[in-house]
Amino acid sequence: MDSPSPSTAQQGRILVIRGGAIGDFILTLPVLAALRAQFPQNRLEVLGYPHIASLAVAGGLVDAAQPIEARALAGFFARGGDLDFTLASYFAGFHLVLSFLYDPDLIFRSNVTRISKAQFIQGPHRPEETSSLHATQQLLEPLTQLAVFDADAIPRLPQGAADAGAERWLAIHPGSGSDRKNWPEAAWAELLGVLSRSGNTRFLLVGGEVEEGRLERLAARLPADRVEVLRSHPLPEVAARLAQCHGFLGHDSGITHLAAAVGLPGVVLWGPSNATVWAPRSDRMTLVESGTELARLPVDRVVQALQRQLPQFAAS
Repeated sequence: MDSPSPSTAQQGRILVIRGGAIGDFILTLPVLAALRAQFPQNRLEVLGYPHIASLAVAGGLVDAAQPIEARALAGFFARGGDLDFTLASYFAGFHLVLSFLYDPDLIFRSNVTRISKAQFIQGPHRPEETSSLHATQQLLEPLTQLAVFDADAIPRLPQGAADAGAERWLAIHPGSGSDRKNWPEAAWAELLGVLSRSGNTRFLLVGGEVEEGRLERLAARLPADRVEVLRSHPLPEVAARLAQCHGFLGHDSGITHLAAAVGLPGVVLWGPSNATVWAPRSDRMTLVESGTELARLPVDRVVQALQRQLPQFAAS
């Protein structure tokens, strides 16, 4: 197939296919924003996990999000596969398809081009860990084929500003998708004991299924009238609630990337991941790095980071 050109994308409908976890999707937001800015008259859709892709719909970055159905996609990953009719018809309705699916042998691409005249651009399934470029920049690179250069590489999900009233809300996400990236619960409990001495700080504990039990145990250590638990809520609601807070504290996680995207200042407890590639893109977030052993990170180092970055919460 010929190399894509900007003219074809101008014709009408663009599809971005993006699976992955919350953080993977948020790091792809600059791609959606760049396409929206370059082709404002086009209909832009995402094929992905609805509970995550709904962030882009709510943020006005895309017009619609359709669910990735693994069973329907299966035939597209077999050479000469039996292609699902509904999905094939859906692909055929686009003029440009940008896929971030894992497709090392380009079998998916070949099958899509069997039934669609759309230009097809293959993006990286996962950014290169050893690259000197941040993940957002790596994900934007395929857009150069559409004459999209120097796009804003910072994920943004604008929300309403937090109220500057007397109550100070600190959002905390004490988990992640990997135990290696998690600070021990006992350390979180000790830190919350320190932070709770500030009498007008309120705490929003955020998490999902993997944090079940942990949020409630930590909440029980805080004054009941100063803590709220937000667990397994729809992500657009989480984004809106985070934006109402005045600071954030968390790990290397998708929720941390979400907090950065809505503009929160914060402190991130960073473990073994390559920060050059994966750190949240925000000059309002500071990393407290511990190398490969996050469990060894002392509480006082976190308190000191809070005193520098979020002094309103560290005061006793």
